[in-house]
Amino acid sequence: MNDDLSHAACGAVSLAAVRLGVSHVHPASAPAEPGRCREAALARPDPETDDPLLPCIDPTQQRYELLRPLLLWPERTATQRARETGTHPETVGRLKRRFAQQGMLGLMPATLDVHPAQRQLRVPDTVVHALQRLKGLYVGCGARELARIIVHTTMHRITGQTAQRLWERLPPAVPHVRPLLDSHSQPERAQARLEVITLSAQGWSKRSIRQYVQVSRPTINRWMTRFERDHAASLADKSSAPHTPARKVWLPVMLEMYHLQKRHPDAGGFRSWSLRGHTDLSVRTVERILALNRQVSPDIPGTAGHRAPTAAPQPHPCKASAAPESWCIDGRMMDFALEGHRWWSLIILDGSSRTMLAGAVAPSEASWVALTVLYTACQRYGVPIHLISDSGGAFISDALEGVCTRLAIDHQTIVSTQGQSSMNLMATHCNIQRRLYDYQWALTRTPHEFDEAHQQFLALSNTTAHQGLLKERFTPPIPLHVLGASKGRLSPPHELLRKFAHALFVRPTNRYGCVTLHRSHFYVDQGVPQTPVLLWVSGEDRRAVYDQVLVAEYHCHYDLRTRQITHLRLGHWYPSPFAARQAQGALVERTPQDSIVVSRPLSVRRPAAGPLRAEQLGLFAAPQIA
Repeated sequence: MNDDLSHAACGAVSLAAVRLGVSHVHPASAPAEPGRCREAALARPDPETDDPLLPCIDPTQQRYELLRPLLLWPERTATQRARETGTHPETVGRLKRRFAQQGMLGLMPATLDVHPAQRQLRVPDTVVHALQRLKGLYVGCGARELARIIVHTTMHRITGQTAQRLWERLPPAVPHVRPLLDSHSQPERAQARLEVITLSAQGWSKRSIRQYVQVSRPTINRWMTRFERDHAASLADKSSAPHTPARKVWLPVMLEMYHLQKRHPDAGGFRSWSLRGHTDLSVRTVERILALNRQVSPDIPGTAGHRAPTAAPQPHPCKASAAPESWCIDGRMMDFALEGHRWWSLIILDGSSRTMLAGAVAPSEASWVALTVLYTACQRYGVPIHLISDSGGAFISDALEGVCTRLAIDHQTIVSTQGQSSMNLMATHCNIQRRLYDYQWALTRTPHEFDEAHQQFLALSNTTAHQGLLKERFTPPIPLHVLGASKGRLSPPHELLRKFAHALFVRPTNRYGCVTLHRSHFYVDQGVPQTPVLLWVSGEDRRAVYDQVLVAEYHCHYDLRTRQITHLRLGHWYPSPFAARQAQGALVERTPQDSIVVSRPLSVRRPAAGPLRAEQLGLFAAPQIA
């Protein structure tokens, strides 16, 4: 009878668990008595019900029957139900509250542990056995690697998450005896290579293979590459000796290249490789042979025995020892065109401080531009001792040579074709100019914009560090700081003007921008009224310059004997960059075709009668009388 009751209790508890949606109901008390299942030990009247009179064996069902009338008829109280069933009122009230809060779970005895139902994994037994075997071999596989191995070994596809959950639920397995030893203990290397290829085919990663077989990763890569190329033949041992000798440079090859070097001493590596006519050696190998032959064969032209001894480094021949001792002047043609032709940039550089003293832009490298730059630099910094330039026409002209002679400047000209370009420091600064500011100059569209950008370049170059000054340990290595207040031979303005007078005339304009020079009255620029301008005479051209900007140009004739300008004719007017200065009350719009040159004629004086005329007649008459 007791056995029947215990089996009934087991079924009741299982039925209650199914209804409640739980998968495991475990007791929290001591183990069950012998001969009974674990649920039968708990399938007894709940002691909390004070031995109710309800005919139920399952405690959950018993509690439900105790509360059901209260749920069907809410007007009934817990005290009435307790009196009907012989249960304590507090027990009925506590069960009612627990049912209201937890439902049927509130009726489960406190002696039972209730766990929610979990989704059962549905995988074949072959998958479980494969994972169990793999867990005994190696435990370092990842989730995706486990799924890949299962696919390759059992042909059953599962996800990495499923493989990971199965791996965690499997109990620790007893390590299996490895079918093969590690690669270092293999009696034959072919077996180790076959094991690596087999594990790779089964889905093992290279990391797991490396730790399992105790082989380095580069070795695994090399074995797998050989297997993909040669298949089963790659498992056999092969000699590691090279099929061709590693050293290709033998004595016959060196001797062959030696004779080539003797015949063609200036040929480089590629040309020598081409002259040899064979492709077994690379160009780099041929270059190494040539270098080795030069070391062991001193009779090859170009070796150390045929070279002149290296001279000690000497100071720059034209390097100034103090500022401003030597100036360098040079011009550079721009890479772009303005108004249909390419313009020039002329700059004077101090040889000691690398300061750009003055500069100008012009449509050509003419002598008047060089004189303009030289005059401006002499006005600002005095007269130098030496002036270095190349042999360009603007720098060897008679006008510039005459000015240098009158100012006692030692003008030194160099010849670029004879390797003397390094003597002119300005040549290096032309490269700096090209790299630093050519792009900004190419964006200009008018000569005025080009001149403004040129002045900005001069200011930028004079206020930034110079590498030559940095090597000479100037602090700070900035040209203007190094130059400081150094001046050359200072001359009064009128004296300097007199030295430049053979080609330069300074004349003020009137309120209409006109100038009078040597009895000729002509127009210059209305934007510079009542302002001194420079009038340069170069050959048969007379140019008007203000603030290093060419504003007007006329044709004329300069008489060297009388130092006078004659035959002034119409020329060309350039767009005025000083248009904003034009005052109101201007006259009519001026053009070169509408303007004229007014010349004041030279006054003719009558010769006065000489007082000795009568005496002369008397003298002539005396012999006649005698």
